[in-house]
Amino acid sequence: MATRQELLLSHAGRLRRRARSEQRWSHLTLGTGIGIVAVFAIAAIFAPLIAPYHPNDQNLLTSFEHPSWHHLMGTDNLGRDVFSRVVYAGRVDFQIGLITTYVPLVTGMLVGAVAGYMGGWIDSVLMRLVDVVIAFPFLVLVIAILAIIGPGLTGLYIAVLAVGWSMYARLTRGEMLVLREQQFILAAEALGYSRRRIILRHALPNLLRPNLVFSMADFVLNILLAASLSFLGLGVQPPRAEWGAMVADGQNYLLNAWWITTLPGLVIIAVGVGLSLIGDGLAERMGERFRLTV
Repeated sequence: MATRQELLLSHAGRLRRRARSEQRWSHLTLGTGIGIVAVFAIAAIFAPLIAPYHPNDQNLLTSFEHPSWHHLMGTDNLGRDVFSRVVYAGRVDFQIGLITTYVPLVTGMLVGAVAGYMGGWIDSVLMRLVDVVIAFPFLVLVIAILAIIGPGLTGLYIAVLAVGWSMYARLTRGEMLVLREQQFILAAEALGYSRRRIILRHALPNLLRPNLVFSMADFVLNILLAASLSFLGLGVQPPRAEWGAMVADGQNYLLNAWWITTLPGLVIIAVGVGLSLIGDGLAERMGERFRLTV
């Protein structure tokens, strides 16, 4: 009959094997996600070298051609090469994703950190502002702002930046309420450091973990938002290539030329899956690192 010590050692061994298995899985998840996104990002960066045709070149004699070696993703109703347009559209969508994700991230983190650390009436005023922004339906509010400013990338940026910071502010504020009671923050206050230094140099680096993980999901949502707005005619305007606009352009020919809509749609799905895997991998890695440093 096994002794208590042997049972404890066996249990500890199982926990170690499980931890190593989860660590390997997080590495695989993160690496796969980075690989998927890197493929599309590199293709977008080197679009002039990869795309066989200019994205806006038209040739009505080759319209509605099936995917082939000459046109890897076929051609659309105007004879434009779908593959070339998908590659060039990656530039637009990644640009939209980066700007509409990480500018609000910085703004929201600053607002949330100040609100959580200062407390009192400052916290109340800033959080009521956040509540007002969050209370409105996001897509409806963005469409309303676009209706005032006008469709296009400029209107899209202004609309998303005006409301996108609120979720980061609420997330950061909640983390800051916990962080301000930690020993290193209390020690910084005891040493007489200014509030600005405590927030910017000591608090924000620790608040970056949950925001980076959330930003991966937000990146996906912003790309889908840009695609949805382009589908409605409020986002990127023709003839500029954009994944959502390409899906919208091909919807009338879906039964006869499925590739015009389907292949750009699959690219959106692949990029979304890659970003989601990066978010899951970062959550595991950063959570593990945090546990090791506590």
